[in-house]
Amino acid sequence: MAVDLAGTITYLKDHAIEHGFHVHDERHFIETYTLRQSWEIDVHPEEACDGPLDLHMAIDVDPQVLLRLGDLFERTDEVPEDPQGVYAVPFLFNWSLPPLDRPPDLIVLSTELAAIGGVDLPVEVSAVDSFGALADGEERRLSLVGKVEVSLVTLMFHQERLCDVLDRVHALSMFLVDQAPGWMSR
Repeated sequence: MAVDLAGTITYLKDHAIEHGFHVHDERHFIETYTLRQSWEIDVHPEEACDGPLDLHMAIDVDPQVLLRLGDLFERTDEVPEDPQGVYAVPFLFNWSLPPLDRPPDLIVLSTELAAIGGVDLPVEVSAVDSFGALADGEERRLSLVGKVEVSLVTLMFHQERLCDVLDRVHALSMFLVDQAPGWMSR
């Protein structure tokens, strides 16, 4: 048995579609010195094709984890389990919105998102104020990052275990889509 990361990402995109997302783009990066691999997948809820939300799912694979899993596959033909998380990789969700004229209170927003994401999908909320030109005034951009650790074994063989996470990501995305008009210019 071989480690097929490209095929796994293809199945992950199909799984995201089953949970109400449109997949728009995919990028694959390989760091030449360490052979660390990353995938970024641009998605959005199918109900929100017109924006304003951008969502990027990202998976970062440490080459040591990949080598350990490959060694395991050489020793057995059975689908392994990973109860200790030896083959875990970070699975990130990055949400962003356009500049907001009436940004939300970050503490209140964090609390609302925690109710949706729960302990299984913690979300970091931040905002950046920037000035393009001093005469234009400041722009506030909202950024949200959710992170879960997922086993490569789960990604490859048990993607149904990701259903709850993908459902929470979808619910959180729709919450942001529903709230965004109140935060932006009319």
